[in-house]
Amino acid sequence: MTVTPLRRALVVLAVASLTVAVAPTAAVAEPDPKALTWTVQPATASGPDQRRWINASLDPGQAVTEHLAVRNFSRTAVAFSLKAADGYLTDKGRFNMLSSDRPSVDGGTWIDVQEKVTVGPNETRVVPFRITVPKGATPGDHPAGIAATVTSTGGTVNVESRVGFRVMLRVNGDARAALAVRGLGVTYSPSWNPFTGGTVRVRYTVENDGNVWVSGTSRVAMSDLLGRTSHDATSAVEELLPGGARKVQTRAGGVWALGRLRTTVTTAPTPLGDGQAGVDSRPASATVTTWVVPWAQLALLLLLAGLVVGLRATARHRRRRLAGLLARARQEGQESVLVGAAPVGAEPDAGDAPR
Repeated sequence: MTVTPLRRALVVLAVASLTVAVAPTAAVAEPDPKALTWTVQPATASGPDQRRWINASLDPGQAVTEHLAVRNFSRTAVAFSLKAADGYLTDKGRFNMLSSDRPSVDGGTWIDVQEKVTVGPNETRVVPFRITVPKGATPGDHPAGIAATVTSTGGTVNVESRVGFRVMLRVNGDARAALAVRGLGVTYSPSWNPFTGGTVRVRYTVENDGNVWVSGTSRVAMSDLLGRTSHDATSAVEELLPGGARKVQTRAGGVWALGRLRTTVTTAPTPLGDGQAGVDSRPASATVTTWVVPWAQLALLLLLAGLVVGLRATARHRRRRLAGLLARARQEGQESVLVGAAPVGAEPDAGDAPR
């Protein structure tokens, strides 16, 4: 593969990833034995422009002509195949278009482009293509991609390498931006240190329930039995195409949960692309209640209660022993007084009587 310094930022795309770039990119295909390097980007009739991708807002039944530019950096002329297909986002959030063995059913079928174009060495060719929106098309975004491809044969395996860009097609009408929360689940792991809060793990899926391309935010709030908020955090939701979904996990430490723990996830969508002013944005939320037994705190309470009971029993025993000792001392004192005193009313001895 040969990439000039001017094109260091361009991304190589091969069939292994089948990723359609969102900006003008470079890729390498290797129909044995020669290496090729090329770019594809939006253009006007006179040449490449500064757009990263094409945004087109059209009415049902409307058609428009756009252009793409294919630049060949190789030393030989190359015949490229031009293909359009439905677009989608990968699990990692990268834009892609369906591979050649998967039929398109939406925006990719609205693009009509010539099948092949031959581009000479270090030459740029501008190719027009036409976008036609069906009369019965539903309002909202219908993502697609368009690419220039080269197929090389290696033994019994055909390798398709392609470079392209996204084409965001919006059908005018009722545009809705909504991020629904699905499958909300909460797990609370208490700390065995009674003076430390536990850990909460929140799992849910954010789904683009509207009909336009959006990003947004999701807010996770937790409250205890008394309604006090113990955790409140907001995170970003990466771009989602209509019908797309992304799993979200968040973790919060030091959360006190004594009994009921109420967790609420609220989403706020942000429309992307052109025509954001006319989009109806709809926040959404979901709530789940988790009941938590505070074992560490209960164990501490039982320990304290046992300690109090033990201290009270010891105090009672000491008081009783002291009272017994005092009673015995009084009794012994009384007995000693009686023994040491003379008898009262004793008769004088007969030998001592007068004669």
